[in-house]
Amino acid sequence: MAKSKTVFFCTQCGASSPKWMGKCPQCGAWNTYQEEVVVRQTTPEEKRRSWSGGSPAAPAQATPLPAIQGGRVQRLRTPDDELNRVLGGGIVPGSLVLIGGQPGIGKSTLLLQVAVQIPAKVLYVSGEESEEQIKMRADRLPEGCAECYVLTETNTAKILQQANQLRPQLLIVDSIQTMSSPHVESAPGGVSQVRECAAEFLRFAKETGVAVFLIGHINKEGDIAGPKLLEHIVDCVLQFEGDRHYTYRLLRTLKNRFGSTDELGIYEMRSDGLRQVSNPSELLLSQREEDLSGCAVAATVEGLRPMLIETQALVSRAVYGTPQRSATGFDMRRLQMLLAVLEKRCDYLFGANDVFLNLAGGIRVEDPALDLAVVAALISSLLDISIPSNVCFAGEVGLSGEIRAVSRIEQRIAEAARLGFRHMYIPRFNAKGLDLGKFSITVHLLSKVDELREALFT
Repeated sequence: MAKSKTVFFCTQCGASSPKWMGKCPQCGAWNTYQEEVVVRQTTPEEKRRSWSGGSPAAPAQATPLPAIQGGRVQRLRTPDDELNRVLGGGIVPGSLVLIGGQPGIGKSTLLLQVAVQIPAKVLYVSGEESEEQIKMRADRLPEGCAECYVLTETNTAKILQQANQLRPQLLIVDSIQTMSSPHVESAPGGVSQVRECAAEFLRFAKETGVAVFLIGHINKEGDIAGPKLLEHIVDCVLQFEGDRHYTYRLLRTLKNRFGSTDELGIYEMRSDGLRQVSNPSELLLSQREEDLSGCAVAATVEGLRPMLIETQALVSRAVYGTPQRSATGFDMRRLQMLLAVLEKRCDYLFGANDVFLNLAGGIRVEDPALDLAVVAALISSLLDISIPSNVCFAGEVGLSGEIRAVSRIEQRIAEAARLGFRHMYIPRFNAKGLDLGKFSITVHLLSKVDELREALFT
């Protein structure tokens, strides 16, 4: 019988200590040490025998770098083009992918939808739901051609035994916080359990070539729960985000060893599952029949995909002594900076007015090119002068009131022209080396915010 002992683990970085500490010496976080009961660690060979049936592992052999042939990996493409794009072209065999998000955002629905539609053998392991619950949820999804097996178990040794016998091409674990390893005595969800279970799934994925998807919970700060070491163990980290009161969901890439981290997947939550959004610009633009003040369209880029999003601003006289500032989908500190620039450089008085800003669709955008559209919407609402619906903007606003250049300007202009916009305002510096005559849209060049005021509101 292995002797148990009490160890304190940091929930941020996974550092261990024999006694409680107020500040972690590794990451500097305060009050993150939690007490857990662990046992003596078994060897990797003993852990492998628990699911491989006692067959010894082949000894590792070093290979010269020039002798390694590249490009031999055949990705497993799913029917979900958005997921393929985020993963870099499909699922890599033997990879370990972690997907996190808020409760009820649709993580389990996304992976169950992939499990029933992908043309491959899939093992779906759930530690939170029963087989009947999974069946009820699968009945609401579109039918597929996958050979999907369901296992409700939390013991990693039993799960890996079943996976070793079944040999699926894809293993989905829902969720990593409910799994428990027989080699660790602490409760499920603890730092040592999450770390040990993730290491066992990683070892299984690399030795068998089975791709493993792990669903992870998040804490109140919005980070994936468990030690930060969990994100370092896996090959890919995906963040599934969105507002539960809206229908749109974003799948972002935080880490990807097999592709770019600039990709973005967009979904629409419906009663029959998640629907892929191939053209998000048409959905994020409101269908208004008349021009209203305070509305401006911004040409943004999320990942490598250009999108047009409508920004809505409302400026009204403050009823109380302190004016209110509210922003939905936009950085609040960025809004405060833009208001200060307008007051200092353009003599617009926002100090006695309430300011409300909203991005249509309920998504959050961090592209600095959104600044010019936000400034135009704020001025439009303050002066109560509408902006024509066939006008869009792209540009970053500096502290001195200058309009700075933005990246991928050709993609932004082409997307605006494709959706029928006739005029677009961009930074003057972006016009260097750019052939504006090849676009079917009139491009206006600006260098300061004052020029925007003279062009639209005089």
